[in-house]
Amino acid sequence: MRVALMVTCINDALYPSTGQAVVRLLRRLGVEVDFPQAQTCCGQPMVNTGYLDEAVPVVRTFVDAFAGYDAVVTPSGSCAGSARHQHSIVARRSGDPALQEAVAEVGPKVYELSEFLIDVLKVTDVGAYYPHRVTYHPTCHSLRMLGVGDRPRRLLEAVRGIRLVDLPQADQCCGFGGTFAVKNADTSIAMGADKARHIRETGAEIVVAGDNSCLTHIGGVLSRQRSGVRTVHLAEILASTEARSIEGTLR
Repeated sequence: MRVALMVTCINDALYPSTGQAVVRLLRRLGVEVDFPQAQTCCGQPMVNTGYLDEAVPVVRTFVDAFAGYDAVVTPSGSCAGSARHQHSIVARRSGDPALQEAVAEVGPKVYELSEFLIDVLKVTDVGAYYPHRVTYHPTCHSLRMLGVGDRPRRLLEAVRGIRLVDLPQADQCCGFGGTFAVKNADTSIAMGADKARHIRETGAEIVVAGDNSCLTHIGGVLSRQRSGVRTVHLAEILASTEARSIEGTLR
């Protein structure tokens, strides 16, 4: 199976450890992963803001970069959702039959990480060890656009040493929403404050999610509140092993 990593813009720019964790995890499970150098943005920011015409060349670059792979794995529900759902809208608007055909070929092969692990690799226990009290926030696009359901939670429940606690009103949005956080800052902050309050109520050391964009927003609120709660991407927990955890503790 030829598998490619779609690392996403935010991970490439701000959270390279997440992309590295995906590669480390998949290699441990026997999957070799390519990193197409031509990949750029999935186009989601433009589409969400209404700039569909401007997204056409970005979508074209995307399908060219990931053509020929059996699966494209990404540690982001929102970017997977963009590739699987929004790209077809952009391609139809372009009026280019070749682009529409390429999107129809590549789009269905894009998987959010938990989907790939459970649906393609058929694995739940990935051999992870993470001795911390953790609560899980399901991000909006993964929950509503992709329908990942309980896949991330099933993966977390199989992690050795973890203490997974329920998050009150978990399905409520954290308030980020991409450009929503910029255009509607007051509402975004209020939603983030609600999410942070629920996280603190769990007594968790760490809040985990499948999108670093949401974790950036949540983490900013928790940091300003001096809560002491850390944000960690799902991939980094699943890639963690007993040896790495002990090493991190010693540091």
